[in-house]
Amino acid sequence: MLRFALSPDGLVVPDIRHKLPGRGVWTSLSAEAVRRAAAKGAFARAFRAKAEAPPNLAGAVDQLLERDALQSLSMANKAGRVVAGAFMVDSAIKDGGVAALIQASDGAPDGAAKREQALRSGLGEAARAVARINLFSSSQLGLALGKANVIHAAVKSGAATSAFLARAERLRRFRVSAADATPKTGGGETSAGSGATHGRADELAEEPTD
Repeated sequence: MLRFALSPDGLVVPDIRHKLPGRGVWTSLSAEAVRRAAAKGAFARAFRAKAEAPPNLAGAVDQLLERDALQSLSMANKAGRVVAGAFMVDSAIKDGGVAALIQASDGAPDGAAKREQALRSGLGEAARAVARINLFSSSQLGLALGKANVIHAAVKSGAATSAFLARAERLRRFRVSAADATPKTGGGETSAGSGATHGRADELAEEPTD
């Protein structure tokens, strides 16, 4: 779920790290849920106070989650868990221990297909356990890894990798369509997603259930 706080001037502020002071409200981990909550005034009802939700609130959350995931990828790279470039990725697959295969969202489909084939050829059925990530552009990957535009990368298993994968999955889930999302309601701070509107994804809750 996603936490939001209220600024002193009544502005709804995303709190993806759950660190901002004061009472918080929660929405499902879904861009569509955030858009509906903002459009229908659900934040004001949940906070029981004047609460202005910017029209681009869902976009702001997306940017924060994206930045958080890329920063985590950079940390994994500094820990020596990331390799970039087609040759290095293929070598890492052969060596084993690859936890995730990253393809730039703007990369050529044939290049992605070759890395996928290398993964399946090298690992067989074990390839199913390797995460596939295509959430970031080549320029974003390049900035995170300190290289020129990165099209292919592989992330080896490790603690820093686990942290990155959790953040990347959080971003992916936020971006899925409303039809594919699985909304959750809150039950103890306040949720922009609770029983008042029969469990819809745009409801708000004061405390999350997870």
